[in-house]
Amino acid sequence: MSSNPVAETVASLLPRARTELAELVAFKSVADFAQFPRSESEGAANWIAEALRAEGFVDVDLLDTPDGTQSVYGFLPGPEGAKTVLLYAHYDVQPPLDEAGWATPPFELTERDGRWYGRGSADCKGGVIMHLLALRALKADGGVPVNVKVIVEGSEEQGTGGLERYAEQHPELLRADTIVIGDAGNFRVGLPTVTTTLRGMTMLRVQVDTLAGNLHSGQFGGAAPDALGALVRVLDSLRAEDGSTTVDGLDATARWDGLEYTEEQFRTDAKVLDGVELIGGGSVADRIWARPAVTVLGIDCPPVVGATPSVQAGARALISLRVPPGVDAAEATKLLQAHIEAHTPWGARVTTEQIGQGQAFRADTSSPAYQAMADAMAVAYPGETMSYAGQGGSIPLCNTLAGLYPQAEILLIGLSEPEAQIHAVNESVSPEELERLSVAEALFLTNYAAG
Repeated sequence: MSSNPVAETVASLLPRARTELAELVAFKSVADFAQFPRSESEGAANWIAEALRAEGFVDVDLLDTPDGTQSVYGFLPGPEGAKTVLLYAHYDVQPPLDEAGWATPPFELTERDGRWYGRGSADCKGGVIMHLLALRALKADGGVPVNVKVIVEGSEEQGTGGLERYAEQHPELLRADTIVIGDAGNFRVGLPTVTTTLRGMTMLRVQVDTLAGNLHSGQFGGAAPDALGALVRVLDSLRAEDGSTTVDGLDATARWDGLEYTEEQFRTDAKVLDGVELIGGGSVADRIWARPAVTVLGIDCPPVVGATPSVQAGARALISLRVPPGVDAAEATKLLQAHIEAHTPWGARVTTEQIGQGQAFRADTSSPAYQAMADAMAVAYPGETMSYAGQGGSIPLCNTLAGLYPQAEILLIGLSEPEAQIHAVNESVSPEELERLSVAEALFLTNYAAG
């Protein structure tokens, strides 16, 4: 990284950042209070509130959002007449999954092979630290040239929408000229990337019933309608022969015109087993950023161990549909429900229940904030040019903010590059990425203020 005062300050602050990230990772802040104590999330929220106060933030508050979780808010006044920038991250994390699958304890930040391992290290507690590093570097180099609002969400991973609903009820709170969402990631380590689109999502619970109760498969099998068999047929109808998503009436032909993603790179990033084919048609970028994708998240049926020779009377599945930009998530939900009903065989009774939804997002890349970020990233990543990528995942808050503040420019950056393995075991963050992106964010704030 070319030397400048901001970069030198960030480099000097990195040991402190590691200590702070370790403290934050230690909180088991999974916002599912049936699995993890509420006190763990509250502890993380209080830690962030104290960190903001220590940096001179005023109006620091723990916001009780409608889903029963807390988001942390703070305001740092800038010079008279300065623009206002909102910095976003979230402190809640995914469950650790199989703790035995972790090489080191999931809630203990551990350095290994040049990376820092721990649940939330990249997604998105590292994003909290990134924002703090950028602001500290600016304060050491003459001051923060904009008004800064920080919002750190407490339930992003659960998709329960608490902060979206709170923002809608308090529309002035998060108003800003530009919004930096620190919950995305570079396309690969060392390639500065701004995420310009997010797929939306809808989630359905599907119940299929055929009989008043289970039946002996020898006595009744062959004529008695099997609910599990019917459910399998329904789920299979959601995919074409090549594995691409087929929901009746839902367009699946859109093209991605930004950064290309080679099949070889994708196989490596996704850890696809040798000999197993990728699914779908079109380019990889078309498939994961521009087109719908259905995933069966779970099925309720008898486990293999302990199963009896029975025809099943009922079966249930949880289905996720990722919705590309340009498609309304509510409309996609209706199409998915209609498809399921139309493809349920044998007159079986089927019910669908929607349990989550978020709209897709597309940024305006022609805005001045994008030029300010491109210039900042060129300094933080010498010799590299900022790339535009999509993201298959959803950040429903983006669309809420875009709707509330249509004039605001929204940029998505962050630490969740492919090697970070977010949502999986052995999640990690690259300290070099943390350093570079903190420098980029600090320089962006300077460039944006000057522009």
